[in-house]
Amino acid sequence: MGVVAIFGPTASGKSAVALALAERVGGEIVSCDAMQLYRGLPILTNQPGADDLARAPHHLVGVWTTDHAGSVAEYAGLAHAAVDDVIARGRTPVVCGGSGLYLRAALADMPLPPQVGAAERARFERLYDGEGAAAAHARLAAADPSAAVAVHPNDRRRVVRALELHAAGSSLAPEHDRLWGDDARHPTAVIGLAVPAAAVAERIDRRTRAMFDAGVVEEVRAARGAGRFSATAERIHGLQDVTDLLAGRIDRAEAERRLALRTRRYAKRQRTWMRRLPGLRLVDADRDAAAVAAEIEAGL
Repeated sequence: MGVVAIFGPTASGKSAVALALAERVGGEIVSCDAMQLYRGLPILTNQPGADDLARAPHHLVGVWTTDHAGSVAEYAGLAHAAVDDVIARGRTPVVCGGSGLYLRAALADMPLPPQVGAAERARFERLYDGEGAAAAHARLAAADPSAAVAVHPNDRRRVVRALELHAAGSSLAPEHDRLWGDDARHPTAVIGLAVPAAAVAERIDRRTRAMFDAGVVEEVRAARGAGRFSATAERIHGLQDVTDLLAGRIDRAEAERRLALRTRRYAKRQRTWMRRLPGLRLVDADRDAAAVAAEIEAGL
């Protein structure tokens, strides 16, 4: 059967569908969610609970501590090993998650950009902070015009990344080609979950409230107290909003509003990514997960 990859916007029901499908086909779930790799924040990163883990094995969930500066290249090695192991045991890998780059890294031998040292990154961060966004972006435009077109001047992280890649002899511009190639390592069925945007937005609002009711504030407080966070872990979706709440800069209502808004914007970007996936088979997912899984299985 090869590999089944399930992608869709956040709150489209990916995890439930993947779990139902894994049960039907004798599968094991390989996460391609960049933030579920970190442990200590299961509510914030929407990690599978004990009941889910009992229904099907899950790989690459909670494998890094929050001080670990993980990378796509490191994840790719872990994901390839997990997928190959599942296949070798005669089972079906169900690759599931909402991180487009990590999805491709799990499925393909992607040419990845060079690793850049902390000192080099700090140099360009100082340049950006010292000269300002417009000047730093102008430097990028002069050095790598293609990358500059793809990066907004106010996106500090990506401007810095583009500058450091140029200094290392690479470019941010080819990342789209690397992300959307069709060079899967194994025969792969790529499934996209289609849910109306209004339904996704409603689910996001409901899930955000449920996270706060379930204790996400206490979870973040404990994680912050347990140790430092790497720059990568600091980008965990919603972490800054809850941190601001803990610091007294905002109240719960504002934290919920910000997190829901960020998540809706992220879901919109994911829908754009999904449309570009090669060989995508769209499935109506605005219904029971078991029915969606049954339709996917029938088409494999």
